[in-house]
Amino acid sequence: MPSSVKDLLAAATSSVPGISPQDAKALIERGQVLVVDVRDGLELQSTGKVQGAKHVSRGMLEFKADPDSPYYDNAFDREKTVIVYCASGGRSALAGKTLQDMGYKDVRNLGGFKGWAESGGAVEKV
Repeated sequence: MPSSVKDLLAAATSSVPGISPQDAKALIERGQVLVVDVRDGLELQSTGKVQGAKHVSRGMLEFKADPDSPYYDNAFDREKTVIVYCASGGRSALAGKTLQDMGYKDVRNLGGFKGWAESGGAVEKV
């Protein structure tokens, strides 16, 4: 049965718990966290990214997160908490659901980058 974007987003949002910027900061400070920015490169160039975040465009996520892929990035570890974000939270919800489907157990959706920056979260230039 075909799904709409609305259906996919609803399923992803109900599956991937959100995380506030404050709670994300606390997890990042403790370590064992991978923060993933799934926005496009041009978005990062204009706004920067969460300090220390790994940029993986949404279209490459599955390839970078799969240890059997030739494009695998060893920053991805199924034992780590993974925090994903994008511009407004939609792509990161879908990305989080995909990571869950790939066996990542603790995935959280930070939502939009703007909320992180406005909360005083550390930002680095790209």
